[in-house]
Amino acid sequence: MRQLSSGDYIVFFIYFVIVACYGIFVYRRKKIAGVSQSNDYFLAEGSLTWWAIGASLIASNISAEQMVGMSGSGFKMGLAISTYEWMAAATLVIVAVFFIPVYLKNKIATMPQFLHQRYNGTVAMIMAIFWLMLYIVVNLMSILYLGGVAIAGISGLDLKFVIGALAVVSIIITLGGMKVIGYTDVIQVFFLILGGLAATYIALHLISERSGTTGLWNGFKLLKADAADHFQMIFHKNNPNYLDLPGLSVLIGGMWITNLNYWGCNQYITQRALGANLPTARAGILFAAFLKLLMPVIVVLPGIAAYVLYEKGMFRHEMLSSSGVLDVNKAYPSILNLLPNYLKGLSFAALTAAIVASLAGKANSIATIFTLDIYKKSY
Repeated sequence: MRQLSSGDYIVFFIYFVIVACYGIFVYRRKKIAGVSQSNDYFLAEGSLTWWAIGASLIASNISAEQMVGMSGSGFKMGLAISTYEWMAAATLVIVAVFFIPVYLKNKIATMPQFLHQRYNGTVAMIMAIFWLMLYIVVNLMSILYLGGVAIAGISGLDLKFVIGALAVVSIIITLGGMKVIGYTDVIQVFFLILGGLAATYIALHLISERSGTTGLWNGFKLLKADAADHFQMIFHKNNPNYLDLPGLSVLIGGMWITNLNYWGCNQYITQRALGANLPTARAGILFAAFLKLLMPVIVVLPGIAAYVLYEKGMFRHEMLSSSGVLDVNKAYPSILNLLPNYLKGLSFAALTAAIVASLAGKANSIATIFTLDIYKKSY
């Protein structure tokens, strides 16, 4: 498998130096100005625009498990995995219309605070501790590990070094509070979309080129023809992937519950909008819903393209295997390794940016719940 060139590393490090310096700049400016109010640090109260809120929502949501895992699902089952993304877009509309007005009306900063108003302090404390354990033990650790595996697989760097570097850069960004996270997430999302579209373009172009034709549209038509079963949106019971996405039942059943919980009741997500006024918060959430519609193009189509390239023998078996067994989670890193120099570094930066954004957002949410719902309640 190809490794990053010197030019790729230059592009990669320039990107992260800019983002890290911006985080330090905002942190120092707030420290000099004497800004210390918790609502400003944790919620960036009144500071985030609608497009910053929307971009931050997406940057925090899209991480290694989406970029790598969803591309792997695209390789295995096809476009049907996009239902998660498109249903998330519909859920965000519901959150913008019905959920966020209630939160802003009650002037809450955390989800446990809402539970305290709705029920009592005991319920709020139980959920605060539960969410802290969930974020630290499950979410934070999984993002660090999966992100480290993805980056190490592409760059060839040591896994432990990568995990440590991700943690350090995330801490630097987190120091400036939600304002830094929100506005750096705009940069993250821009490169995330640009890098994802570049990977999709290269994959489709390669498919058309290897089949004796040219053009992006011809590549897409060949993709549909060579992987027709990967463009089914609703699986029948005889489909081998039916247990992963059980037909219409998953759309009208449990997926709504998990989506409403994640997008409407999750501190990690709702925190971005809690410091804004209602029009700004709603516009930001709806912008995030629009960006969600683009995610399948960025992360699923490369997975399907990797499947076609693998079936046609354009990918060697060892490029998509672990210990000799086919590993679908290597689909997206393998697509990135097809990119030319500099562009590969940009796409690699986009993947890393998504991981860092998720880590920074998760760390800020952990600090918010611990400070406002546990530490302050103890004194």
